[in-house]
Amino acid sequence: MNVISTEELLQKIDAGETVSVIDVRESEEVATGIIPGAKHIALGQIETSMDQIDKSVPHYIVCKAGARSAMACEILEENGFTVTNVAGGMLDWEGELQF
Repeated sequence: MNVISTEELLQKIDAGETVSVIDVRESEEVATGIIPGAKHIALGQIETSMDQIDKSVPHYIVCKAGARSAMACEILEENGFTVTNVAGGMLDWEGELQF
């Protein structure tokens, strides 16, 4: 499984790279803030929401600390998606949040 630090992801975003971030936390967690531009699909809905995810681009998967995003990465990888787990999750995120 590919892994990226929150700092590396923030550098990509700050450099103007187009990145696809999927936040797999629950709705009440996302209500406290989300990475700007991230798509919210709770972990429990990943399997039934794959039709909403573009297979042609790589995705960065984030949760609170990294465990749920690792599970989501496994599910998505098994279904042919290119994904990278964001290590440390939102607990380590130091960029601006969108509400």
